[in-house]
Amino acid sequence: MNRVILMGRLTRDPEVRYSQGERQMAIARYTLAVDRRGRRSQGGEGDQQTADFIPCVAFDRAAEFAEKYFHQGMRVLVSGRIQTGSYTNREGQRVYTTEVILDDQEFADSKGAAGSDGQGGSSYSRPAASARPEPANVSPDGFMNIPDGVEDEGLPFN
Repeated sequence: MNRVILMGRLTRDPEVRYSQGERQMAIARYTLAVDRRGRRSQGGEGDQQTADFIPCVAFDRAAEFAEKYFHQGMRVLVSGRIQTGSYTNREGQRVYTTEVILDDQEFADSKGAAGSDGQGGSSYSRPAASARPEPANVSPDGFMNIPDGVEDEGLPFN
């Protein structure tokens, strides 16, 4: 099974291009800086934190979403599959590529938390036009209260 789930920060704004042909399609490329934690092999000075830089590719509506709402420094959660490939560059050398082809992408921070953790992230907010309307019966913890009179059998879980 080829399945990848990553959470990281965008290293720059997504780069979007449009395919040629009968049906134009947006293709967004961006890189996620994903934290990697490990122990130092010498000195025992505690945890060492580095990052892996993972190239990601989104297509069609997902690419348009990334172009419109994703910005450098944002923390996002993505899932997809790893795809490898290779090509020969102008100097005649073989170059190997690895990227994540995205199935799903979403914001990993709440509107108020974006960029406020001191790691230099840019703050953002979702435009009201794309946000879902906020139900009136949402509790302070963000969960929706089940209205009176709704039977358990009607819920998607038990």
